[in-house]
Amino acid sequence: MSSHDTFPGLTVRTLESASLGDRSYVVHDGEVAFVIDPQRDIDRVLEILAADGVRLTHVFETHIHNDYVTGGLALARATGAAYLVNAADEVAFERTPITDDEVVEVGPRMRVRAVATPGHTFTHLSYALSTVDPADPERAEQAYAVFTGGSLLYGATGRPDLLGAEHTDTLVRHQHASAHRLATELPDEAEVFPTHGFGSFCSATQSDATSSTIGEEKRTNPVLTEDEETYVRDLVAGLGPWPAYYAHMGPANAAGPEAPDLSPVREADAEELRRRLEAGEWVVDLRNRTAFAAGHVPGTLNFGLDGPFSTYLGWLIEWGTPITLLGESPEDVAAAQRELVRIGIERPAAQATGGPRDWTDGELADFPGATFDDLAQVRHHREVVVLDVRRADEHRKCAIDGAINIAIHELPHRVAEVPAGEVWVHCAGGYRAAVAASLLAAAGRTPVAVDDMFDNAGAAGLPLVGATAGPGVSG
Repeated sequence: MSSHDTFPGLTVRTLESASLGDRSYVVHDGEVAFVIDPQRDIDRVLEILAADGVRLTHVFETHIHNDYVTGGLALARATGAAYLVNAADEVAFERTPITDDEVVEVGPRMRVRAVATPGHTFTHLSYALSTVDPADPERAEQAYAVFTGGSLLYGATGRPDLLGAEHTDTLVRHQHASAHRLATELPDEAEVFPTHGFGSFCSATQSDATSSTIGEEKRTNPVLTEDEETYVRDLVAGLGPWPAYYAHMGPANAAGPEAPDLSPVREADAEELRRRLEAGEWVVDLRNRTAFAAGHVPGTLNFGLDGPFSTYLGWLIEWGTPITLLGESPEDVAAAQRELVRIGIERPAAQATGGPRDWTDGELADFPGATFDDLAQVRHHREVVVLDVRRADEHRKCAIDGAINIAIHELPHRVAEVPAGEVWVHCAGGYRAAVAASLLAAAGRTPVAVDDMFDNAGAAGLPLVGATAGPGVSG
């Protein structure tokens, strides 16, 4: 969580959901507050409201989200706040409908104007925040910020293809027009607060920026510096796959999610863990990849809490498969539960804490870790399988010559395509490689997990191919 005190008399608190690449916002004037795009675990919002001593009066949704389950309805019900959702959205719950250009007064000092910004979805709204001097209400409003959801992001826009290929061209053109509307109607100094764009696959591209203004976006964002046709062509050409669990988020949000149950689940002993593994359930080890590789229960899968845990677990798992969580501490398991409810996995089947010796009566399994230097040395002496589990677009840009590319999200159904032998598996930084190595090990294969940055592959002397590969260059 971070705080911005940019606005005179106003506070904007940012709630990061780093694993999903999203942000939510709590905005208040010291007395009353509103919230934009709250995540499912609303206790974080309630803690801020209590700590700051403010009363929540309005909850705004920019759109029906595709990458997480909202906490908006539950938060509104818990606080008595109005829940504002686009009047054009078809939902199964009572809400306060809001439409383009409608202005909502939040207390005596804040005014929030809905701005139709289709592109990420057809009914997407952004919210422009202005302040009013309570002592002189007729005085001109001061426009300070805009909460852009999945519309205008830092150096990018929200992706336009989540509603199906048949709508992509229409939505990407809407996205271009929406960004230009924001740039025209808001002053350059207005701060931009997007929901997506911090690693979320809802973003068409990624930026390292952590803050921005309308003026900065006008200078640097392709949607505002390129003509429509160039923007459309470049954005669509760069779109890659998105997590499979997205298919379940929109329907869940339209149905009206209730508050999650984050209480601890029951403990499982070694015998129960064995039965669950034999039944084909997922038993997920939350430890970091180094600890997992050094010793783990055979058949368990490694999704470390130190990376984008929920994104990749939700992407790879067959929806509805029971999950048991293994963590070094109850706090680790609780953190994983919190991450899972954000993507609609309500309750794990069981949990166990401690270490792998506590989780099995049998022998532990392990596999080696390595670097790209190690891989280069090994290839001088013997043939090994090199498996690149990055996305196809990453592989096309630059890849190790001779590497087989099976993207991590495809691997559970394509393990049989991996050639026999010792499999050196890599990604861009190590996290996906560790997940893939655990999948291969659970399938009876012999993996070596490359825990290294792909930028080091060329320097290690490995031959590279691809659009950005060249002599001594890695992608």
